[in-house]
Amino acid sequence: MEKKRIVFLYTEIATYFLACIEKLAQQPNVDITVIRWPLNKEAPFDFSLSEQISFYDRGDFKSNEKLLEFVTQLNPSVLYCSGWIDKGYLHVCKQFRSRIPVIVGFDNQWSGSLKQQIARIVSPFKILNHFSHCWVPGTLQEVYAQKLGFKKEQILTGFYSCDFDFFYKQYLANKEAKNSSFPKRFIYVGRYYEFKGIRNLWNAFIELQEEFPNEWELWCLGTGDLQPIDHPKIKHFGFVQPSALNYYLKNTGVFVLPSFFEPWGVVVHEYAAAGFPLICSDKVGASSTFVENNYNGYIYKSDSVFELKQTMLKMIHSDTLSLNEMADRSVEKAKQITPEIWIQKIVSVL
Repeated sequence: MEKKRIVFLYTEIATYFLACIEKLAQQPNVDITVIRWPLNKEAPFDFSLSEQISFYDRGDFKSNEKLLEFVTQLNPSVLYCSGWIDKGYLHVCKQFRSRIPVIVGFDNQWSGSLKQQIARIVSPFKILNHFSHCWVPGTLQEVYAQKLGFKKEQILTGFYSCDFDFFYKQYLANKEAKNSSFPKRFIYVGRYYEFKGIRNLWNAFIELQEEFPNEWELWCLGTGDLQPIDHPKIKHFGFVQPSALNYYLKNTGVFVLPSFFEPWGVVVHEYAAAGFPLICSDKVGASSTFVENNYNGYIYKSDSVFELKQTMLKMIHSDTLSLNEMADRSVEKAKQITPEIWIQKIVSVL
């Protein structure tokens, strides 16, 4: 059988993307090449790159023509491109658009903003003539794809999948201990930026401690331009490599993502797969798939410290049995998207 070569023109790679393409590389007669941007200094992941996959740095190609020449030599069966921000990537996609499936990925939700309205108007000349398909995380992004002019049969969903096997194994490993003694700790994982809502989270937690003294703690993993708040029951651990998450997954109980702006948020999927009750703001895209109010977590209005506080208080007042039931339900929701399902999507366009 003829080998299928899949080329990814990617921005910043992440562990969840690697989990998917490593599983894809195990498929018979598939060859994978990834051209990627350099790592974000605020998320210095220590990746273990598979030898089955060819990786190249975007900076190695000094001109659009050099990049096109390289991809042409690869003779791809399908191209995937992260968005439409990289002009060199766009140059390559336009050349291949009429020959093979060329997929664009994006996680923007439809908001009807002026910028998006303009994108709708120029899409036939700037987007649709470069890409034959698009691959988006969920239904909120699917709406935008249709506004841009992609037909339903050209739209794939479920692009972001966490490393399901890793997080699910942690769930299984910790299940017995959490069933007997649920960890009374909230956990936040993300950058320390204003738009992530972390200051609201700190304020809500501190107010709860003052109004309803309790034994819960808040553990925060990440780094950014906000100064970590100093409080005896809020602990800051800085950036943590995915391979070192086991300790935190075992010793915390409820995951919180309080973002003011979060097109998706793969971290929600990760903590669902690890068996965590979830609290998300209504601006977190992934909550539409992985969080159901009063079932496996709570969704609250993003700019309301009061609502965030109320949802955290509900968790604090829940007993061990209820919290573990929510955890089990999160795992079931996490199974909606896995690397195996991800593979089926890309194979469907070959």
